[in-house]
Amino acid sequence: MSKIRGSFVVIIGLGGVGSWATTMLVRSGVSKVRLVDFDQVTLSSLNRHATAQLKDVGKSKVDGVKQYLSSVAPWCQIEAQNELWNEGVDGDRLLSGSPDYVIDAIDHIPTKVALLKRCKQLNLNVLSCAGAGAKQDPSRVQIADMSNTFEDPLARTIRRKLRSDGVGIPVVYSTEKPGDVKLLPLPEEEFAKGKVQELSAFDDFRVRLLPVLGPLPAMFGLAASTHILLSLAGKEDYAPLPVKNRPKLYEKVFRDFHKKEGKPTVYGSNEPICIDVNQVGYILDEIYNAKSALPPHNTLSRPALVRWDTSKPLSITNLAAMEYKDAQHHYGSLLSQCEGSGLLVWGQEAQDYFTRKSKEVEKDLKALE
Repeated sequence: MSKIRGSFVVIIGLGGVGSWATTMLVRSGVSKVRLVDFDQVTLSSLNRHATAQLKDVGKSKVDGVKQYLSSVAPWCQIEAQNELWNEGVDGDRLLSGSPDYVIDAIDHIPTKVALLKRCKQLNLNVLSCAGAGAKQDPSRVQIADMSNTFEDPLARTIRRKLRSDGVGIPVVYSTEKPGDVKLLPLPEEEFAKGKVQELSAFDDFRVRLLPVLGPLPAMFGLAASTHILLSLAGKEDYAPLPVKNRPKLYEKVFRDFHKKEGKPTVYGSNEPICIDVNQVGYILDEIYNAKSALPPHNTLSRPALVRWDTSKPLSITNLAAMEYKDAQHHYGSLLSQCEGSGLLVWGQEAQDYFTRKSKEVEKDLKALE
């Protein structure tokens, strides 16, 4: 408890997730917190916010949370910063004071990625929170290293942008398979007014609402605060659950791929196998989302990777995911036709899909240069 009471935590983003994380950190004894958010309480957020009341609509989120928690724990030093975190001097100021932990509960992806990278550069402990919107299964909420998440679309996007920088960043996320919940349409009267872009808080920030089941953001925030409390207290017997055998799966897919590409009867037998296990995971989960490159793009039960075009060199941009039995057919058919693209076996629709995915890989590679 003395370690927890002597700690300092910065929470960036005071919506449904961040407000709950803050509330439980303060209630659990953390004696100093810095709250950072530029936004105000909205009517639509009352189903999930930890402290906001109807009378708080229109009020600064950080001021509202500070006022509430000051009545709960008047001894806690609560610093409220009603501003947007951004890169540069101002952003570093909001991370100053040697915090023991930083919580990233930001909705805006570019800002989220920039914050995580900066925390890594400053050697600050940071925990990220992925998307709680459109989720409905509380049993799927878990904590893992950012590099090992799966299923969660927001976590996947962040992981792809961070790549190696994501290693060592714990994240609260959901392994629930994405459903058909979409952004709510913008009311026609807003289009009639014109200048829809002015509804956005800032450039490239979405203006439409994503439906949110109230308890789920709270669960994300409670998971985040629990992880931080146990980490601050130095609980050596605490460790998040391991990821669902993904490393073992990647190794198996890699072995199968190596056997196929390494045989003398298969194209590329004189080339080095320049694909490693990490790249197998990247292609399988980041690019193809554990689904087949072949229509109708079903979730893979026994995944495999193939060289899509056997007339071209083996490279990370020339890989496609599909079922193991389809991979066998892929190589067998192309061998019987000497060499060529998967277009010859699977048709134009599959070829177009592969081309789009290959361009995604190229875009990621350019971002890392």
